Amino acid sequence: MTQQYDVLVIGGGPAGLMAAIAASAEGARVCLLEKGNKLGRKLIISGGGRCNVTNAKELDELIKQMPGNGRFMHSSFAQFSNQDIIQFFTDLGVALKEEDRGRMFPVSDKAVSVANALIAKLKQQGGEIRLNSPVEALLSDADVCRGVRLRSGDELFAPCVIVAVGGCSVPQTGSTGDGHRFARAVGHTITELYPTEVPLVASDPFIRDKRLQGLSLRNIEMTLFDPKQKKVSVQEGDMIFTHFGVSGPAALRMGHYVSVSKRKFGNVPLRLQIDLMPERRQEEVFAESWALLGEQPKKAVKNVLKGYLPERLIPLLLELAGIAEETTASNMSKTSWQQFASYVKGLPLTITGTLSLEEAFITGGGVSVKEIDPRTMQSKLVNGLFFAGEVMDVHAHTGGYNITIAFSSGFVAGTHGARQTIGQRLDV
Repeated sequence: MTQQYDVLVIGGGPAGLMAAIAASAEGARVCLLEKGNKLGRKLIISGGGRCNVTNAKELDELIKQMPGNGRFMHSSFAQFSNQDIIQFFTDLGVALKEEDRGRMFPVSDKAVSVANALIAKLKQQGGEIRLNSPVEALLSDADVCRGVRLRSGDELFAPCVIVAVGGCSVPQTGSTGDGHRFARAVGHTITELYPTEVPLVASDPFIRDKRLQGLSLRNIEMTLFDPKQKKVSVQEGDMIFTHFGVSGPAALRMGHYVSVSKRKFGNVPLRLQIDLMPERRQEEVFAESWALLGEQPKKAVKNVLKGYLPERLIPLLLELAGIAEETTASNMSKTSWQQFASYVKGLPLTITGTLSLEEAFITGGGVSVKEIDPRTMQSKLVNGLFFAGEVMDVHAHTGGYNITIAFSSGFVAGTHGARQTIGQRLDV
């Protein structure tokens, strides 16, 4: 069976849905192809099931939060920015609210409300949706994209094909690297893939024995050093200890830099320091805690510190400083306590790597942006082939930045793909 469309969109995630909506808004005959039985599967689980739809920060700050070729997005954001995304959802009736660090969530706190609004908008504009329709290959000749072949054997034709199938992370949502295979088959370069926005794995004894598993810390600052002890990155925010290492927003952001360092230096351990009180200097930590000891000289130091530090951390910090837990405050030396204060300002972890690419939230690497026109998202190698979202070698930190890339690049790809196709049709 063969059918003709103006635009074919492969992938029913945020980039694909936005591309299909933008294309159909231009009057194009659009068909959205999703290999699974549901649209927006990764979108629905994003943001803890609440869907952080974008970030309200200034565009320059957004780019700073995109360590994976963020500058490539300048032209795209000029056409469809984070503020445009906010207005888009407001117009769809999805009220948004701003939370910490500029993160924008639906007032409903339900990601499904975002997905449903996108799907309803596409249907309203006449877009066709085909579920359970995995694409086997792109159809192209003479450097021109003609359509796709489905795994069923059916061929669908269109002068514009938009690949928006994600990367290789969270494969249960359908992101299994299909887009990289499609792109490579027509001559595109796929840059090295690696996990980013990913939890960190540590080898320290207190991690292996799960002493801190489940302990959450707020407003910490973590610093990563390379094997030459050069500072690689500093990330601040919240974190949580796990049975394998550390996770949470600050750790996930650091995941990018751990992956990059591993690729540069090989399989060697990296030092990570966690500053438990970044708003205080070490001298202040020493003075404050030393004063507490002076107020309760007969108490064991571990009990004096309750309320000053997370209780589960106290035994570890004392152990690292070589202080017995039952030591009374009156028997504490200033030298030992200065050592204790240094660990409060720099709890050391030995980072051996990250969780796997499949366990990461975002895929680093992908279709080389050198081969994509940033103004239109069209391939520079194959006319009529467009890319959007995580399939490209563009990624950001957590906080609504990656989905902003998806929505913006999807809008640009859908708009320009439709206009090019309709223009060709009218010229005939």
